[in-house]
Amino acid sequence: MDRYPKGLEPRFVHIIIAGPGRAGGALALAAAAAGHTIVGLVSRSEAMGGQFSRIEYDTPLPQADLLVVAVRDSFISEVANRLAPFASEAAAAVHLSGFGSVALLSPLEAAGVAIGSFHPLQTLPSPTEGARALAGSWVGVTAGNELRGTLWDFAATLSMNPFDLADDQKPAYHAAASAASNFVVAALGLSERLFAAAGVAPAAARPLTERVVANAYSLGAVAALTGPIARGDWPTVSGQVGAARAAGLGEAYLAMAQATANLANRELPTSVFRLPPSR
Repeated sequence: MDRYPKGLEPRFVHIIIAGPGRAGGALALAAAAAGHTIVGLVSRSEAMGGQFSRIEYDTPLPQADLLVVAVRDSFISEVANRLAPFASEAAAAVHLSGFGSVALLSPLEAAGVAIGSFHPLQTLPSPTEGARALAGSWVGVTAGNELRGTLWDFAATLSMNPFDLADDQKPAYHAAASAASNFVVAALGLSERLFAAAGVAPAAARPLTERVVANAYSLGAVAALTGPIARGDWPTVSGQVGAARAAGLGEAYLAMAQATANLANRELPTSVFRLPPSR
């Protein structure tokens, strides 16, 4: 598939961002740094230290190529409804949700605005850190042909890697993204607490963790899996669970062990679940 539709040259765009929080703020900073024009931020109060012009809700929006609705999923439809009567000068609108359907923006579509979604596959802890993290990240694009070209072009100017994301596949995609990020952090949090219980600095495991992650992406998750569960060493697993329980982490460790066994296509024996009582 061509990176851009034929005849569409890369161009800079005028952008309005509604909801300049962590994600919207990161996109605003990155887009401005790349040469795009941030027309303004739709916000209830001054945001981002007044770096960009503020646009009041319930007032006509200035002319823009792209209106970005950057609010949490549960508010997207509400904000779209509120903006629709004032968005006649916006050529297109997107939201940043990787889970929500493009249809959440249907009030804007009814007002004659092309709609889609643009989901950066990256953690954005703050506008400044998020803006730095966008370059090199992948971004899911859900849109019709003309808007798709604009969004792929926009992604390229931010040094991002766009890919097409089907609207009906968003829930599975977003679950995968959460597993690749939040579940990894949860496992590292468990590891951190167990290392502390053993009197070992968690940083000692960083080379191990980085190599395992690299192997998972180069070999595939199943091939990268090693350790006692992968080889069926159940006495060792039972001992690990016992140690985790002694540290007050038995149930969390068992949940991770069960997920690992599922990946390894193994069944945890009942002996693993027979934990000694806590002291």
